[in-house]
Formats: sequence, C-alpha cells, structure tokens
Amino acid sequence: MLGVALEDARVIAVRIGDAGDVLARASVAADGDPGAAAVRAIEEVAGAAGPPSALGVAAAFPESPSMAQALAGLARRFTGPFVKDGAIPAGTAAAVAEAWIGAGRGAQDVVFFAVGTHSIGGIVRAGMPVTGARGRAGSVGWLSLNPVEREDYRKAGCVEAEVAAAGIVRRMIWRIKAGDRSRVQDTVKDDLSAITVGMILDAARTQDGVSISVVRDTAKYLGMAAANLVVVADPETLILGGIMASAADLLLEPMRTELARRLPKAMMEALAIETATLGDEAAAIGAARLAGAAVP
Repeated sequence: MLGVALEDARVIAVRIGDAGDVLARASVAADGDPGAAAVRAIEEVAGAAGPPSALGVAAAFPESPSMAQALAGLARRFTGPFVKDGAIPAGTAAAVAEAWIGAGRGAQDVVFFAVGTHSIGGIVRAGMPVTGARGRAGSVGWLSLNPVEREDYRKAGCVEAEVAAAGIVRRMIWRIKAGDRSRVQDTVKDDLSAITVGMILDAARTQDGVSISVVRDTAKYLGMAAANLVVVADPETLILGGIMASAADLLLEPMRTELARRLPKAMMEALAIETATLGDEAAAIGAARLAGAAVP
C-alpha cells in the first residue's frame, strides 16, 4: 500500500505492509511543484515493486488550487483510489493511522488534533473515519474560539490563525513590537521575519518570559479547541499531534488544565489523552491504509 501526504513545502510518501509496518519512506521538497515532487517520492518508495495499484493521497487543504493541480498531475501519472477521486484531508488520514497502529491503537472512537504549519483534525468512529457530507469533517482550523471578528479569522479560521505556526510567530512579533523584550530577538539579531516556532519553544524552555507567555496563550487556545472537539465527538481517546506532541513538556499539562476547566467532570475523567506516535508520516500512512481498503 502506498500513501502520500502533500504539504506546502514537501511531500512525504510511504510504502506500508498489511500490518502497517513502513517498508519504505521518502521526503521530497516541493519546490513550488508538489505534483512533480509527489511523483518523485512515490517512485522512490515504490522501487522495484513498480507503479502502485492503489495510491492514497492526503493534503491539509485538498481543495486548494495548488493541491488540486498536484492531484491532477498524479492522476495523469498513476491510477487507483483517491488519485482519481481526490485527496482526503490530512487530519482524517492521520486519525486513521493513529487509531490503527499509533497512539489510539485498540480504541474504536478517536479524535486526532494536531498543529504545525497548519492545524488539522480527524475523527474515527467505530473504527471508521468520519468524513462528513462533503469530506470536510475535522476542519478544526475553522473552530470559532474568539467572539472578536478579525480578517485572518475570516480567511483561515480562528484556530488556524492563532495556533498554527504562522499564528504563534505572529503573536510573538506583536509582543515584541508592543515593547516586550525576548531573547528570541537576540537569536534572530532583531530580524523578526526570521522567528520560528521552534525558537519560541526553545526560549520558553530557558525561562524567557515573553516566550512562556506566548506558549501559555497557545496552550489555552489549543485546550479550548480540543475541548470543543471532545464534546462533539465524545471519543475514547484524544490524540494530540504536531507541536502538542513534540513540545508536550511545555503544552500538555496546561492543555489538560484547560480541558478540565471546559469539559464535564465525568467526560474528562473518562477521556484518554495521548500524544501522537507516528509523527510526520501519519497522514501518508493513513492515506495508504484507506487506499488499500478501497481495493476490491
């Protein structure tokens, strides 16, 4: 089974066995052409096995023009489920993977929530992905958490604007421009455009006050979003990915606190909260799993 995840700057492809073991993997820079990058990545993982009979494709924004163009290029080069029919949301694919062989193994009802370059989510109910009437279920970036109307909320959604990578960096820049001093400025030599989420997280670990404040605000938004997902889906297991897994030392406990504040006590006590284990390959693995299941 082959799966590919189309991202803004790269493409991740995997070939997996029936038990979910990753037999081959590839990561190829998109360089402005995710379709061509996907072809190279797929050919790399396919190896001597030749062209795939079924290929699962996942993308954070399947309907975006760049992803649609990439998918069209893949459809011309390969055949099989999902290449013809369209990409599935990366959050749905990652939820399938984590429920199958990852942090949600053994659970029938799972909610997956991750933030990195973008915010993604997915729901597995009774072992099957919940996609919605038009495949948009789990579009967590559009959860509304702030009654204030902002232009970036209307363009990308509140969660996406606040806790995806660009949003976290933006909040740090706002604090610096408002007069707060952070050691992150020293790291980038006052070139604010060079700030990354990783720098903010590293500074928070070394007790930089502004970074700690930005991380706390991030955890609050993440906890609110996660609570909304939990009350809607009522899962056995909530799986947290992206920076919530890689920076669990900073984010997990304040998120738990926020969840406990916003969920009914009985629901919180019954909820298993896990950090994702499949990393950046989760969406590609889940896409491959779904493609394999679609083959007669």
